[in-house]
Amino acid sequence: MTSEAYAQLRHSSTGPAGSGPSAETRLLRVVAIGGGSGLSTLLRGLRKHVAVPGAHAEGAPSFISDLAAVVSVTDDGGSSGRLRQDFNMLPPGDLRNCMVALSEEEDLLAQLFTHRFRAGGALQGHSFGNLFVAALTEITGDFALAIELASKVLATRGRIYPVTTANATLVARMEDGSLVRGETNINASQKHIAELMLDPPDPVPLPETVEAIERADLITIGPGSLYTSLITNLLVRDLSATLVGARGVRVFVCNLMTEANESLGLTASEHILRIYEHTRAPIFDYALVNTAAFSAETLARYAAEGAEPIVADIDRIEALGVRCITGDFASEDGVVRHAGRVACALLALAHSVPARNG
Repeated sequence: MTSEAYAQLRHSSTGPAGSGPSAETRLLRVVAIGGGSGLSTLLRGLRKHVAVPGAHAEGAPSFISDLAAVVSVTDDGGSSGRLRQDFNMLPPGDLRNCMVALSEEEDLLAQLFTHRFRAGGALQGHSFGNLFVAALTEITGDFALAIELASKVLATRGRIYPVTTANATLVARMEDGSLVRGETNINASQKHIAELMLDPPDPVPLPETVEAIERADLITIGPGSLYTSLITNLLVRDLSATLVGARGVRVFVCNLMTEANESLGLTASEHILRIYEHTRAPIFDYALVNTAAFSAETLARYAAEGAEPIVADIDRIEALGVRCITGDFASEDGVVRHAGRVACALLALAHSVPARNG
């Protein structure tokens, strides 16, 4: 179902110019949940299909009427961590990356938001976008509003929501029973994570986040670091229950490579099981899993870091009641990333499957 289904969808839903929706096109509401570079990479692909009146079509047909990103906010390292400590605010880094991903990549403002100061004492290491969000947060007194205003400055093709505005800290219980606090410390630990928690527990989600999930035709979780980008979102109060009852097609977008201290040695089905251990209920209808081989050079480079391709154990995934979408979804260019084909496969899937629960 991937390239062929998308090609058929593109042919049937575009007018003569091939860039805009026909009268019969069913435009989709899409919610993408995650964090880190995985979410921003996916958003770049989805952005090209958002219907924006009067906007350039970027050579792709419009299939999306509304795109919302729900982003993790537990980062405590780098520029985000320093701002979190100095201003007692939520970390803006992942949200800033999503803003840039949903903006015009060639736009000077997008480049400005990603600019990182290389000198300047206290400014060194900070990104301009993070400082901009920090200033807006001080002015408005509202972090979520600051993200909304910054997104308008960048003219993003979608809405961006922090999963919660509570200043929660990640806590991991390791396999030996010890507790490690803070995302940076968790990532630096040599121990394996047994359970992830938030302190304080059960932070409240934004009402807009819950509403977006309830109305969505397509909901994606991943790609991203299993615990610190994906599961951390699902610990927010009522979010798992909202996903259980969601009417839209729910898709797990599996990572391409294992990650030290997060998913080392885990197969694709084991990623889903780790998520279900925290949601305590099944939340996926489909899993999108890469089955294409990588070059010897790429395998050697990742092996040197202790990483390897995630095993696509399709039978075990489907035994969980999750149907598999397989194919070549990777791009090898310095680092392994999900290619734009992922967005195409997701849109073709959402158009082919009727919404759940009505």
